[in-house]
Amino acid sequence: MPDDFLIRAALAGIGLMLAAGPLGAFVVWRRMAYMGDATAHAAVLGVALALATELPVAFGTGVVALAMALAVAGLSGRGRTADTALGVLAHSALALGLVAVSFLKGVRVDLSAYLFGDVLSVTRGDLVWIWGGAATVLALLAWRWNRLLTATVNEELAQAAGLDPRREKLVLTLALALVVAVAIKIVGALLVAAMLIIPAASARAFARTPEAMAAWAVGLGIVAVLGGLWASLGFDTPAGPSIVAAAAAIFCLSLIPGRSAR
Repeated sequence: MPDDFLIRAALAGIGLMLAAGPLGAFVVWRRMAYMGDATAHAAVLGVALALATELPVAFGTGVVALAMALAVAGLSGRGRTADTALGVLAHSALALGLVAVSFLKGVRVDLSAYLFGDVLSVTRGDLVWIWGGAATVLALLAWRWNRLLTATVNEELAQAAGLDPRREKLVLTLALALVVAVAIKIVGALLVAAMLIIPAASARAFARTPEAMAAWAVGLGIVAVLGGLWASLGFDTPAGPSIVAAAAAIFCLSLIPGRSAR
């Protein structure tokens, strides 16, 4: 019988992938990988602000992650290239977060837990937050699925159908910020983007429809979570990086000749 902490870790990872799988598919389709990375880096600044104001860390990371995504969208809309804006804001937010934490007097913070995750220390209260956040993201994506797909495939077609591509991108931005807030406890700010991108990229080799790709991303992500936890316990390696390493191994297997990426 697995220990309680291991069961909680597995449930946390599964909850994360239920949301990160479908959202990661949109991140891959829309080439938003860098935005996911920048949003995750900003979460460290959210941790510092939450600790300074005695707010829940998940709330602080979610608010700052959302502000980061909106700021990037605003800067890129004013003529600056998106990758430059993302690069400047991502690294600035990460540096500011690390510096801000050092100024917190009387607060002992294990930054490695926020940078690389500490899934083995997940509590039952964390599970409520993780699964609640995942359910919210899933409901949001299910509600807007067809509109999001249309805006992703062809913005002109979306406009002709009476949709606003900017509004659909905002929906994805909200979902991305929430997933970052959920995931920081599990894989940490530096590895969140990996769990958004790698399972979805792996799923391309197995899926023929958008819905199938989203489902495959969830399934492969869950396999990576369980495989990473097993490797972490068996080889005494950090749990968060082990999960991402397992996802990377799955991606390599998906590249075996005979499975062409679509």
